[in-house]
Order: sequence, then structure tokens, then C-alpha cells
Amino acid sequence: MFGIKIKNILFILLGSAIFGFGIVHFNIQNNLAEGGFTGIILILDQFGLNISIMNLVLNIPVFILGWRLLGRTTLIYSIIGTVAVSFFLWLFQVYMIDINLKNDLTLAALFAGVFIGLGLGIIFRSGGTTGGVDIIARLVNKYFGVSMGRTMFLFDAAVITAAVLIYLDHIEGMYTLVAVFVGARVIDFIQEGAYAARGAMIISGESQAISAKIMKEMDRGVTVLAGKGSFTGERRDVLYCVVGRNEIIRMKNIINSIDPHAFVAVTSVHDVLGEGFTLDENKNPIER
Repeated sequence: MFGIKIKNILFILLGSAIFGFGIVHFNIQNNLAEGGFTGIILILDQFGLNISIMNLVLNIPVFILGWRLLGRTTLIYSIIGTVAVSFFLWLFQVYMIDINLKNDLTLAALFAGVFIGLGLGIIFRSGGTTGGVDIIARLVNKYFGVSMGRTMFLFDAAVITAAVLIYLDHIEGMYTLVAVFVGARVIDFIQEGAYAARGAMIISGESQAISAKIMKEMDRGVTVLAGKGSFTGERRDVLYCVVGRNEIIRMKNIINSIDPHAFVAVTSVHDVLGEGFTLDENKNPIER
């Protein structure tokens, strides 16, 4: 219904749980702030306001303003994510584990960044959001032409600055920046795909033999591109092939057995979609 998948909902719930655990056990317990709406509710927590309720109160009007931009499916996923985050914030405050790392704020900042980044990354990858600055940035981009990245950066900077002025000392403020940076990198990693493949560009006078052997022995597709040497002006086929990380040595051995002098450039591929990776030979999804 509306393109909603149970698997995506389960992953959004998992991401919300990880996110909520990180906020309660590493940010709140160790007096670290955060950017975005999460940072605002942590500031409100200093005034005795319930963070799980404040998360809903702040996000409901934003969803009302931005529902047209999100689309029906993303909106449903986002509402589920926001409600789930509020639930897990409440749950982990009621059943809190003592993880006091104030004597080692480096460890606290790293774990805060990893848990928040992992949680949000899973939510984003499953098609949801947690509302907040993401929707505001989309609205600002649509009506004022300001890039989403700039809006989110300015918002985060303003929230962290306010946190420093209200309840953080300068050291806690700097560790908060470390946590935000680590979180952003973890989100990128989850978004790009934890599965890393390798892409190879192969230039050889034996391109036909190499491509035939790769397809026969590795069952991997090879794309033939038309190339031309800039210095010699000679036209030559360029092969492009994507293989699993554990298959790269095997592919190199195949190339070397046919043309030891072939030019091969191997690059990291962070996410791969298509036959052999996310689809089988009948174009059906492969569960990984």
C-alpha cells in the first residue's frame, strides 16, 4: 500500500532504536550536544522538558509544512521514524544503562557519532527521515534557492553555538563537533553502501580474449568502451568490469594470463545496483 514495505519499516525501527540509544547513553549522559532538531531538544532537556515529547512537538508542524515535498511514501516512513525515535528516547531514559564516560570524552564523542550516524544512516537508507532540518532545508531550497547543505550547516552551527552558550563548556563543545563529524561520516558510509565492490578499467590489445574469459570464468558482465590514445591516436577498446571485493585478485590473474602488459586501473565502488549484485539473471531482487 502506497509502496510501503514491511522490511523498510523494520529497518527504520532498528535505526530509531540505535539513534535513541546513542542520544541517551552517550550525548545526554556525557553532556554532549548535537546539531539539528536533536540539538534543540537536548537544549530543552536542560530546562526540564521531556525530550521524547519535544521531538514530536517540534516535528509535527514541520511535517505539516513539508508534506508536499516529501511524497506520500517518504512522509509515512518519516512519521514512523519520528514517532519511533520519540518512543526509544523515552524507553532508554526509563531503562537507562550507566555509561558514564566523562573522564574519557574522546570515547564518548566517538561512540555518540557512531551510534547517531548508524541509526540515521539506516533510517535514510530505508527511505525515511527524522523530520527536522532536512525538511526545512528542502523548503528553503525550493522557495529561496539556498542549497540544502548550506542551510543544514548553518542550522547545526547555530544550535551547537546555542548549546555552548547555554550549558556546555568549551571542551564539551569541541567534543560535540567531533561527534557530529563522526556521525556525518558514518551516515555517508551507510548511505553509499557497506558493500564495497571494485571497478576495473582495462586497456589491452587482447581486450576480446580478456572480456570473454572474465565472462566465462567469473560470470561477470564486461562493458566495451571505444577509446583513443591521446599520444598515439590509436583506437583501442577499453573494458569496464565491476566485481566483488573478494574477486579482484582472480580478475587480475585472468588479465595477467592473457596480457601481462595490460593497463589496469582499479577503483572502489561503494554501492552497486543491477544484475549480479542486486538482481539475479532473471531480474529478480537478490536479498543480501
